[in-house]
Amino acid sequence: MSTPDPMAEIRASFFVECEELLEALQDGLQELFDGSDDPEMVNVVFRAVHSIKGGAGAFGLEALVRFAHRYETVLEAVRSGSVAVDQDLLKLFFRAADQLSDIVKDCRNEVPVEPERGADLLTAFDATLGADVEAPGAAVEDIDFQPRTMSMEFDEDDAATAAYRIHFAPEAELFETGSEPLILIRALQELGSCEVTCKLDNLPPLDEIEPETPYLAWDIRLETAVEQMEIEAIFEFVEGLCTLTIDREVPASQEDPQVPPPPIYDEQSPAADVPSPPTPGTEASITSAQPAKPPSPKATGTKSVVRVDLDRIERLVNLVGELVINQAMLSQSLETVGLSPHSDAMHGLEEFQRLTRDIQDGVMMIRAQPVKSLFQRISRIVRETSAAVNKDVRLITEGETTEVDKTVIERLADPLTHMIRNAVDHGLETTEERIAAGKSPEGCVCLSATHKSGRVIIDVSDDGAGINRPRVLQIAIDKGLIPPDSVLTDSEIDNLLFLPGFSTAKKISDLSGRGVGMDVVKTAIQSLGGRITISSGNGAGTTFSISLPLTLAVLEGMVVHVAGETLVLPLNVVIETLTLSPDNLDEVRPGVLVVRVRGEFVPLFDLGHQLGYRERQDSYMDAVVLLIALEGGGRAAVIVDNIQDQRQVVIKGLDDSFYRAPGIAAATILGDGQIALILDPSDIIAQTDEAGTHEKTLIAAEA
Repeated sequence: MSTPDPMAEIRASFFVECEELLEALQDGLQELFDGSDDPEMVNVVFRAVHSIKGGAGAFGLEALVRFAHRYETVLEAVRSGSVAVDQDLLKLFFRAADQLSDIVKDCRNEVPVEPERGADLLTAFDATLGADVEAPGAAVEDIDFQPRTMSMEFDEDDAATAAYRIHFAPEAELFETGSEPLILIRALQELGSCEVTCKLDNLPPLDEIEPETPYLAWDIRLETAVEQMEIEAIFEFVEGLCTLTIDREVPASQEDPQVPPPPIYDEQSPAADVPSPPTPGTEASITSAQPAKPPSPKATGTKSVVRVDLDRIERLVNLVGELVINQAMLSQSLETVGLSPHSDAMHGLEEFQRLTRDIQDGVMMIRAQPVKSLFQRISRIVRETSAAVNKDVRLITEGETTEVDKTVIERLADPLTHMIRNAVDHGLETTEERIAAGKSPEGCVCLSATHKSGRVIIDVSDDGAGINRPRVLQIAIDKGLIPPDSVLTDSEIDNLLFLPGFSTAKKISDLSGRGVGMDVVKTAIQSLGGRITISSGNGAGTTFSISLPLTLAVLEGMVVHVAGETLVLPLNVVIETLTLSPDNLDEVRPGVLVVRVRGEFVPLFDLGHQLGYRERQDSYMDAVVLLIALEGGGRAAVIVDNIQDQRQVVIKGLDDSFYRAPGIAAATILGDGQIALILDPSDIIAQTDEAGTHEKTLIAAEA
């Protein structure tokens, strides 16, 4: 069996860090684009790019280092005030962030990066700096990963310079992350004149050296014109992995004729790489007033993060699902035997159920992730699509911290990308059309996420002209998708967009016109147990609303019987149970029933009839009624025969070979081995004939 490569793990960890830094970069740029005047935002952006550059240098990723270096050069010019920030420059920074993300991805996948990659952006960087602006740090051609002397000439007449004393002692964890002290010292070299002293005080005799224990430390005197914050930024990537002090010298004490200057070692000498143990002849040449401090423990209060392979989490989720099924089977067996509820076995079962629920909740929290990463990907789609169609578009995001199952996030990326492209390409008017309509020349696309009724709702809306329903209807007729004499409601016309082969594009382009579009989106969302709806107003824009389950693993369900079938309703949509009586049941017109709930009328539906299990009954006086919360904020009442139990159920997705009936979200296995369907009540009610007349029904009932 081959042993795992430790460097491969460290390299993978670096790229995970890159994802976090790229996320911080996007956040900082978005804050600036939204009008923030906080100078710390520029520092956040600079440190993110600088940290990626520093880590990439440790792995010899030259293409990544070169591009990041040019990027941070312009950012440094912004920090120093020599370049002003405007919307055009921020758009350039966004494009550069996208390019940086692509290069990181290629480096992670070990795909060769072409030398001319991002050449247009580098040219734009040079134009931004201008001929009279000197880029801080070394030129990009100087970054050749070759040793250079640490001694640099420095203009002592520069009034803006300051001297800093830096003590740097790495801990063992620093090397485990792939960081290299030499890279950090080289970065300091680019800031000014460095005098470096390698501290050998803690170096034991050769036969006592432990290979994995760091013994060396460095005292560095740096003369530079930059602020201390930039010096700290160099060590940001190794924060918590070393002992670090940075002290600014008092000008009056910079020169002490009694103390000889510390020696400066040359990186080209062998001693720079592998220092020898101290000897009586060399000990006096090492400037060390005090022994180096032992490595200090990591700062307390820092949130620890453990990165776990997703496959391991998926296996854990599957095991928890099997545990839930076995717990249900055990419960069913004990109930069949007829044990007393007060027996030790039943008490033990209750404790088992509680522990199973706690384990399931914990595993679900591990799988849950904010939709922020998905939303940031979408912001790039908006930039690229708006540039392709020559429209000025702003993306507004809301609810980025809304947590969803990771699997849902991954599988939602493609359909959401298609919807955003449609919103920019078809939903928004051209700049000229918007101005003629009295709108802002800049179009707006809003992407929001929220939790509602135990599901996650993602809305994609635009402030465009809305759906041109006469044109949509005519296109559907011309393509033979509906009969020519069809008379459809506005909602039915909107849903024509989901028909296979439907397209409103007048010509084929890179973005649209091939007839493969919203039908694929709808299929992808349905495969997640979700649904999509449309609302649009003439001149007021269009909103696509996606409703998805929070998780694809386990849920709390209410097991009910309807027409001899066993079904499961998500418990979080059930508000309460009701009892029907002649006093609270009314028939506002033939076949349309309402139930009075504390002075309000709620539409009543026979679940067995809506699912096609039975004909409509003449009387429902003996039925059990469940009051259901709908996603739109309304309520409905559904009739079931009886309630069997309330329990956790494991979600089993329906295979593509099964017909995906409206209102059927998934299936589960009960404790007795029986398969039961998991229902989506809101979808069932939306599919009913009466659903379109709810408002009229309630108005009539009130009258």
